[in-house]
Amino acid sequence: MSLLESINGPADLRMLPAAELPRLAEEIRDFLIEAVTRTGGHLGPNLGVVELTIALHRVFDSPKDRILFDTGHQSYVHKLLTGRQDFTRLKARGGLSGYPSRAESDHDVIENSHASTVLGYADGLAKANQLQGRGERSVVAVIGDGALTGGMAWEALNNIAEAVDRPLVIVVNDNERSYAPTIGGMANHLATLRTTQGYERFLSWGKETLQRTPALGTPIYEALHGAKKGFKDAVAPQGMFEDLGLKYIGPIDGHDTPALESALKRAKGFGGPVIVHCLTEKGRGYRPAELDEADHFHQVGAIDPITCEPLRPSSGVSWTSVFGSELVAIGRERPDVVAITAAMLQPVGLGKFAKEFPERIFDVGIAEQHATVSAAGLATGGLHPVVAVYATFLNRAFDQVLMDVALHRCGVTFVLDRAGVTGTDGASHNGMWDMSILQVVPGLRLAAPRDADQLRAELREALEVDDAPTVVRFPKAEVGPPIPAVERLGGVDVLLRTAEPGSAPEILLIAVGTMAPACLDAAALLTADGLTATVVDPRWVKPVDPALTELAARHRLVVTVEDNGRVGGVGTAVAMALRDAEIDVPTRELGIPQEFLAHASRGEILDQIGLTGPGIAAQTAGFAKAIGLGRQQTVRVPSSITGGDSQRGI
Repeated sequence: MSLLESINGPADLRMLPAAELPRLAEEIRDFLIEAVTRTGGHLGPNLGVVELTIALHRVFDSPKDRILFDTGHQSYVHKLLTGRQDFTRLKARGGLSGYPSRAESDHDVIENSHASTVLGYADGLAKANQLQGRGERSVVAVIGDGALTGGMAWEALNNIAEAVDRPLVIVVNDNERSYAPTIGGMANHLATLRTTQGYERFLSWGKETLQRTPALGTPIYEALHGAKKGFKDAVAPQGMFEDLGLKYIGPIDGHDTPALESALKRAKGFGGPVIVHCLTEKGRGYRPAELDEADHFHQVGAIDPITCEPLRPSSGVSWTSVFGSELVAIGRERPDVVAITAAMLQPVGLGKFAKEFPERIFDVGIAEQHATVSAAGLATGGLHPVVAVYATFLNRAFDQVLMDVALHRCGVTFVLDRAGVTGTDGASHNGMWDMSILQVVPGLRLAAPRDADQLRAELREALEVDDAPTVVRFPKAEVGPPIPAVERLGGVDVLLRTAEPGSAPEILLIAVGTMAPACLDAAALLTADGLTATVVDPRWVKPVDPALTELAARHRLVVTVEDNGRVGGVGTAVAMALRDAEIDVPTRELGIPQEFLAHASRGEILDQIGLTGPGIAAQTAGFAKAIGLGRQQTVRVPSSITGGDSQRGI
């Protein structure tokens, strides 16, 4: 049995002799390389925190002591040491989550996968311990240097430092990166600290040497120790932390387990807020990751661990790459177009733009709120900024979109990658909120392209708007084949009509963006069952095009289909527009249920929630029957929609 196999929980880890820990660390790295390259997942961050996680679980008693991970993409080692060693279905349905998960273990305190939040949680937990007399319990927050670029982290630090007698250990995992190299003033400060690792060793040596001659040495040491603040600021400027009232320990070699344990024990016994600054190497122990300059294999798909070639090569083109290439083409034509990223240059497709126009790209760190306000400033200054973020991360900047961009009528374009069902990254990454929360923003215009051609066209249309925010959204997926329109009415594309010329059509299927192929499939199934349908793509879903309401008036049932939450989304906006136009046509909304969806593939989730051709057809047939359309038949309905009933009459 390997050492790793003998670890069923932190108690087993604490029983291991210190001499065995290097072997355990090596086994963990071997396990991660073999397992994660087989399934895909966050590899580089976890290879970098092996010794740190071992030390944390040897010094602290989880779950009584609360160990919290910011973002959580570095939690695989934590999973292994808390009894979860079956990685065969990592990030797949029924397998381990790619982030901490309360459903998996009591050792997982929070399951946020949005950055810069952990210090707020830790502050609250430490306050709860103090108020409820649990002074013997520790709270430990592990946060990366990249996450420290987020404003929420500094808001929390300001509050944490307020109570000098409230125990809380903040472990800064400093690998100089989040996805890409960490940038900004915080990064520069940490970089300075990295160059002064000898300070603590010097002070320790001085104490030992001078105290050998107590009569002379002790007064000299005490004088030096009394001058410690000024000396530290000269050679190791951690004053920024200490001025906040936070004890600072470090920098510590994050791959030296004895040094880590010593530092963490000192922090644990201090009795107040302490920062332990650990220097780690992302991708450590896996040469291809160490040599990868882009992101040290931050996240990989299923790859061959030797050649690093994909095990399942993509045969298509991603939405992200289409956007990235088109923005470069636009950049060549328009020198006023600039781009902003929140520490995710490559994942959101801005790498090519940055290479060709390095002076026109701004990486603001993990700070979506600042990115949005800065974009408003750029627009006010005569430029047209493109802010590229994941759809789920725009939630964090809603107030800035509303009050800083829209209120000031700034021409800012937001490009939302990973919109709709994302899948394997779990509940926090499904981009199912944007078309709901953005509905309330006055003047904002929102486009959902159905194919690559429409993405290119709608991006260019968005960049022509200079007096309001615009949004273009697309999923984490491969782009399908072009879907031609048979007609354009106003700004609405008609994709299919199944009613005979001259006859009244029955059902209007409004397909939002990438729901178009499924709606076309559904229309074919409905036609086979005797129901006529028109399928349209509104292209711009906010505001609702008057041509769409006029078209709806000529049908007997309107069904909207969107990969967004059903509440407050496009369907709700269409229904309101019909009421405002006094068009009395029944309207039904299909979309993502308002719940946090467990991780699974995008296809599995779309099937589960009925957003496939058969699922849309079955639900639409039920709506039609309820208002007296169509002939009585029995069609097969996915059990995930009916809750178990496999047939429904129409």
